[in-house]
Amino acid sequence: MDISIVIPFYNEEESIIPLYEAVSKAMGKLDYTYELIIVDDGSTDRTLEKAIQLTQNSTNVKVVKLKRNYGQTTGLHAGFQHASGRYIVTMDGDLQNDPEDIGNMIEKLKEGNDIVLGWRYNRQDNALSRKLPSKIANWLVRTVTGVPVKDNGCAIRAYKAEIINNFPMYSEMHRLLPVITALAGAKFTQIKVKHHPRKYGSSKYGLSRIYKVILDLFALKTVFSSFSKPLFSFGAASFISGLLCVLAFLISIVQITVFHQETVVVTLGISILFGVLSLTLLFFGIISHLIYRSGNIKIENMYNFKYKF
Repeated sequence: MDISIVIPFYNEEESIIPLYEAVSKAMGKLDYTYELIIVDDGSTDRTLEKAIQLTQNSTNVKVVKLKRNYGQTTGLHAGFQHASGRYIVTMDGDLQNDPEDIGNMIEKLKEGNDIVLGWRYNRQDNALSRKLPSKIANWLVRTVTGVPVKDNGCAIRAYKAEIINNFPMYSEMHRLLPVITALAGAKFTQIKVKHHPRKYGSSKYGLSRIYKVILDLFALKTVFSSFSKPLFSFGAASFISGLLCVLAFLISIVQITVFHQETVVVTLGISILFGVLSLTLLFFGIISHLIYRSGNIKIENMYNFKYKF
């Protein structure tokens, strides 16, 4: 199989048939074998029913049903597990992405790129509620990670299967997947893609998901900053805790000898807590360093590209 097209759906009964027809039309112009993997992310309407109908009329369609609504990241990951193509393309199920862009993306992969990202240069969404928050989020990701991705929210992307299948996904991590793979050494490029106004349904995304993206970004920055030097990172935190331990202990000595305060027990308790924390962090740093040293070669051999931290 050349291409696996993975599309998560959640209550998209109106768009699933038109999207299937659009994909079939676009892929009919290309000389590739392909499969369409529809992931029903716990829909409560007739999305699953219509998806099953498509499998009865086409051998190119697979349906993956999730027991409940887990979100787009889990939906994509489930689709990846059932994909058999050398290349994997992802799209949204709301007809705003255009399947006609798939051909250009595959050609960019064949030029040697590991990932091809869509860039909605003429985005057809509300400027205040969708475009402005997206611009701020993209700027934040670029600033924190240093990876110049223009549009982290664009769903239409193309991956080499051996790249995407090696990465675990959770929370809202699908948005940061290009950044993660780029930090790990994968080669990516970005191309302009068409973006259509929404015809059916309503957006499943809102301001409530921003905090998840921020937390994922913070976790991502921490992991990649400390991955190759865990002893240094834990050691720095251990050193700070040790200083606070000594400071609290000195304050308690002053309380006893100068002020004769009975509340010295509280200060001594704080000193002990910081001391235990310092030793614990140092212990974690040593263990993490040993794990990194013993597992580094295995990690590098696990993937078809070498990690670059």
